[in-house]
Amino acid sequence: MSSYPRALLRALLPVPLLIPLAACGGSPAAQDAKASAGAAPGFPYTVTNCGVTSTYQAPPQRAVAMNQHATEILLALGLEGKTVGTAYLDDAVLPAYRPAYDKIKVLAKEYPSKEILLGANPDFVYGGYSSAFDKAQGRDREGLAKSGINSRLSVEYCTDGKVGLDQLRTEISEVARTFGVPERGERLIADEQRRIEAVSARVKDRAKPAVFVYDSGEASAFTSGGKGIGNEIVALAGGTNVFADLDDTFGDVSWEKVIERKPEVVLIYDYGGTTVEAKKRRLLNDPALAQVPAVKNQRFVVLPLSSAVLGVRVADAVESLGGQLHPAAP
Repeated sequence: MSSYPRALLRALLPVPLLIPLAACGGSPAAQDAKASAGAAPGFPYTVTNCGVTSTYQAPPQRAVAMNQHATEILLALGLEGKTVGTAYLDDAVLPAYRPAYDKIKVLAKEYPSKEILLGANPDFVYGGYSSAFDKAQGRDREGLAKSGINSRLSVEYCTDGKVGLDQLRTEISEVARTFGVPERGERLIADEQRRIEAVSARVKDRAKPAVFVYDSGEASAFTSGGKGIGNEIVALAGGTNVFADLDDTFGDVSWEKVIERKPEVVLIYDYGGTTVEAKKRRLLNDPALAQVPAVKNQRFVVLPLSSAVLGVRVADAVESLGGQLHPAAP
């Protein structure tokens, strides 16, 4: 995630999106579908997301999801039939979602251009990172709204204070409500909560090792700060993020500060072109880090980047990291 999270970090300014281009006309079949959707119970529905208020007269019918965790939330809610495009994976889609994912058009390896995005004729665009709505690229939420397209940005990037399970509930429940499937959201939230609570119960009496999250970086370390769900995942799994005082989701810190904080464990985020083994070598081959307990003892744990963001993998991440930090826990 070397350049990617850095780019998204600098783009962390919330922005709006558009409602159905298709709603302005279309075939009789499309009009029938819209009329049918308009009869859905619970609509109109008004929601304010990251400073943008949208009113839905009916569930979106042509969604585009940008960023993996946004895509996987839609898939987990069984909305692949209303998803006409996806873009920008960090790593592999979960096996359970792969058959549904494979039926959705991939608009771009990273973010699609404005032309390609609009060419998918969406009525809803869902961004996992603020960088999905880059104004310079013509994808800003306000511009999309002017084209009649509604949008949503993950609340991880517009929450005051720390992001935790309350924000996960908000994200899932509001997306489910937007698409007229609130009961699916409730089931998904309940499952996440049950699994997380089981891990927390197993590790609650264990010593909490000091964890340094290594995303990327050479001259400095790009790490997980205290505001993102990554910080909460470490805590729920029975660890302590040594940079929990960093007032951001991700941020750069000096290697001197890493040394000062004496982490006992290094959590490596796995994604992109730099392998986990390459990241380990970078740490192990740096003489300045030789006496850092985690490096000296070669205590490394790993999570895929897609598990360390606000999405349906939070329970997966807590289960995996809890097992790695506390392998002897019952």
